[in-house]
Amino acid sequence: MSLIKSISGIRGTIGGPKGDNLTPPDIVKFTSAYGNFIKKQNWGNTIVVGRDARISGPMVAGLVNSTLIALGFDVIDLGLSTTPSVELAVSEMQAAGGIILTASHNPKQWNALKLLNNKGEFLNTEEAQAVLDLSVKGKIIYEEVQNLGNIFHQHGGYIDKHIQKILDLKLVDVEAIRNKKFKVVIDAVNSTGGIAVPMLLRALGVEDIIEINCDPTGNFAHNPEPLPENLTELAQTVKKEKADLGISVDPDVDRLALVCENGTMFGEEYTLVAVAQYVLQHTPGNTVSNMSSTRALRDITEKIGKIYTPSAVGEVNVVEKMKATNAVIGGEGNGGIIYPEIHYGRDALVGIALFLTLLAKSGKQISTLRSTYPSYVISKNKINIEPGFDTEYILEKIQEKYKRNPINTEDGVKIEFDEEWVHLRKSNTEPIVRIYAESKSQTTADNLAKKIIMDIGELMKKN
Repeated sequence: MSLIKSISGIRGTIGGPKGDNLTPPDIVKFTSAYGNFIKKQNWGNTIVVGRDARISGPMVAGLVNSTLIALGFDVIDLGLSTTPSVELAVSEMQAAGGIILTASHNPKQWNALKLLNNKGEFLNTEEAQAVLDLSVKGKIIYEEVQNLGNIFHQHGGYIDKHIQKILDLKLVDVEAIRNKKFKVVIDAVNSTGGIAVPMLLRALGVEDIIEINCDPTGNFAHNPEPLPENLTELAQTVKKEKADLGISVDPDVDRLALVCENGTMFGEEYTLVAVAQYVLQHTPGNTVSNMSSTRALRDITEKIGKIYTPSAVGEVNVVEKMKATNAVIGGEGNGGIIYPEIHYGRDALVGIALFLTLLAKSGKQISTLRSTYPSYVISKNKINIEPGFDTEYILEKIQEKYKRNPINTEDGVKIEFDEEWVHLRKSNTEPIVRIYAESKSQTTADNLAKKIIMDIGELMKKN
């Protein structure tokens, strides 16, 4: 079992001994540290809390809410919601911060505290580290009875207001979508996407909706990460029902994967590419994605004379780079779309609305649309690092070996080979190095990754 403390929040498995898992004492400790951090910032006295449909959600929410109240905060409890909906709620309500209770794509035994600042964005590296430091050595003082906070329950999880903001976007064309009379299959892995996605589709004028795994019980029907091997039921249903497309979201609805009308995968790397090209057609500008994402976004950005910038892996890093470069669209190759016109956070719902508008206006089937983008394939690999071996040494030696190539060391080592690349980065939670390689063919991408893996193997043999 696991407890992972990082800048992405506090994530762990439910049950077991404290300190090794996400147990009630751990939940109280880290919530207290976060509340103490918020007090030091003087951002206000209200914190928004929302959750996905995990079985442990009510238990975790009860502990989080009670702890915040004990610290003197007023809590707006959205109940079942989505990560982007909670982010929007913090911003719109001008709250001091927010906590989203979700372990994203992890299996049902996991849960997590995702921590937001007063803008409804994830804490940056320094802020997250401050919370972790406070959890170890911070002096937490709880309020006396007359100064306890209050809890306010807001039904609907702010999803309805989130959807209205999407409908108000200039690039979302409800009439065009309604006129196409799309038939859509949804797989929401029995979490809150089962609430939010059908609501959104109906608001967009889609009436022919087939729902699978849309009952928000938290009993995930399959591995909740929206990867091809986990979406076989969705693909089969799309073909059987002769639907126009299939939609899959992860448990907290910040990642979007699409299935073509013929049952093939659109490719989660290309969710961002497709939406970005549509946005760029109407509002030309700069783009950002993390450096493990497909080169296709760079290609379509540079084709119109704008600037593509890579960022370190992680949503907060993408957002910081987007702000610095005034990007009009950005995200991550895992199906995470960040559209600043609505907010700085990965948002599957806005991705669905923009993509359906694109699909409606294109007049194409989704598989035909997919064939219009630059075609790349990513080979994803990892190599175990022997105990006690210096991972930084490996990265330094690889960098030295390929020093004649363009290299980016912002997050591990990324080496450019003309239109191909390899990205090496060490895991924060496992003794492994992740090795991603991209090319226009699967064989070349695999061979490129194997070459780097052999280089690393030789380095370990020498030491």
